[in-house]
Amino acid sequence: MAVSKTESIKSKSLHAAAKLFLEKGYTNSTVREIAEEAATGVSAMIRACGSKEDILCELVAYVLEGQFKSVEQILAGITDDKILFYAAETTLQLHMAESSEHIREMYSVSYSLPKSSSIIYHEITRKLEYIFKEHLPHLETKDFYEYEIASAGIMRNFMTVPCDMYFTMERKVARFLETTFRVYCVPEEKIAEAIEFVSRFDFSTIAESVISRMLEYLESQT
Repeated sequence: MAVSKTESIKSKSLHAAAKLFLEKGYTNSTVREIAEEAATGVSAMIRACGSKEDILCELVAYVLEGQFKSVEQILAGITDDKILFYAAETTLQLHMAESSEHIREMYSVSYSLPKSSSIIYHEITRKLEYIFKEHLPHLETKDFYEYEIASAGIMRNFMTVPCDMYFTMERKVARFLETTFRVYCVPEEKIAEAIEFVSRFDFSTIAESVISRMLEYLESQT
């Protein structure tokens, strides 16, 4: 099936934007630079993709999907425990944010802008209800949406503050999981199990692989 001109421009623009956001950061990348990298005109790109925030929304959706699929592959045959899956997914996200200041900025902006944050809230709300309903059986979907606003703030803040010699990645992951799981009334022994579980994996290497595969996928669509 032939790809339309609009679809081609959109694919090239998404790849160009991802490349520039990783190299220069979201804030420092302009619409004109993205269009030039995609070898198209600004007007044509806007018609195909919308605003820079719309482009970010598309990339956020790719990143979230990549995170979830990567963890599914890693944990296949190891566990089907929903709490441990969530612990692994969020640990991977923290490592991805820590891998580059430009990626940290992309995440921070994604959790701050109206359109991209809405995508995150609605996407994650479904997962939260599936994962934590057994611990909070009285909550409805709308309640989990409101809880996600709270836990998204926790995630954004933990991603925004860089690690240092005192606030190590190990401590960041542990504190994030402790804080978030307590919001969802996860028992303390299960929290300890989750922290120990994620320590078994090399999430730094996994994060680099997810980012690389995302760029390769976007390039393959051009």
